[in-house]
Amino acid sequence: MPGARVHATMRGPSDESPMSRPAAAPRTDARAAALWMLFAVLAFAGMDAGMKWIANDYSAFQVATFRSLATLPLIVGWLLLRGRVGSLLRIHWPLHLLRGVLGVGMIAGFVYGLARMPLSTAYAIVFVSPLMVTALAVPLLGEKVGPRRWTAIALGVVGVLVVLRPTGEGMATLAGLAVVGGALCYAIASITVRKLAQRDSPEALVFWFLVLMAVFAGVLAWPDWQPLRRDHWWVLALIGVTGALGQVGLTHAFRLGEASQVAPLEYTALLWVVLLDLFVWQVLPDGMTWLGAGIIVASGLYMFRREKVLAGTGEVDGDVKRLDGTPPP
Repeated sequence: MPGARVHATMRGPSDESPMSRPAAAPRTDARAAALWMLFAVLAFAGMDAGMKWIANDYSAFQVATFRSLATLPLIVGWLLLRGRVGSLLRIHWPLHLLRGVLGVGMIAGFVYGLARMPLSTAYAIVFVSPLMVTALAVPLLGEKVGPRRWTAIALGVVGVLVVLRPTGEGMATLAGLAVVGGALCYAIASITVRKLAQRDSPEALVFWFLVLMAVFAGVLAWPDWQPLRRDHWWVLALIGVTGALGQVGLTHAFRLGEASQVAPLEYTALLWVVLLDLFVWQVLPDGMTWLGAGIIVASGLYMFRREKVLAGTGEVDGDVKRLDGTPPP
């Protein structure tokens, strides 16, 4: 879902932007990095809008299959141009398989929600994913999280509850819960990326994620498979092109800038999806959705800032080091 951080938008191979982390990459141009990140966010917003456009006509699993198959040829072409195809074969299969399964849950939950709620509402919910990653890092990676970051996580949960409004007429339906479940799958998948990045190439992480998600989602979609409508070919092309362009944008952004400076720009996606909701679907978020989104974004931004401080000091104001003595991520 980028450097040392996870992006909130559920878009598949970029969930920790593994192609954006070459070991010897220079990080020298903050302005260019920011522009590339803004470009990537816009591209991925277009991709998600494409998935929403067809979400009512195909099952969530079939849309997940389309999403992978549409982007895969362009990513393969990019890898061929970079001469990195050989790195695809040396991988750690168990975690890749797990990540593929989680990817299906991630995209399917998101798409199921997109068919039933505004794009901006779904985005507001999935923005909690970075907070989930930090919380899950405690049991899964043995990391220590101090009271300040736990407070940010708790506030993020409050923000989600405000958006969902479980006691009112909000989004606490199966669709809303599906998006929350997709965000959880995304967060767990991001934890697997932290493990895989230590042994497998960045290119392998992207390629096999797309391949395995296409296979697993395709198998689940097959019983209810619908032929692609002729008027949806352009949507499939949009999904593929914007997904690939977004990945390229992330790669350049995290080559040129620090993750702690670039990753928070992910939240600018809310502007684009609100505009898409307004001009394409003629809907706008209500006041409670804006309030919940604001709480979630503020919590996420504080988490980015806090982790940047901890990465430099190892121990500040009650937040402590990992069990192995290294600073938190």
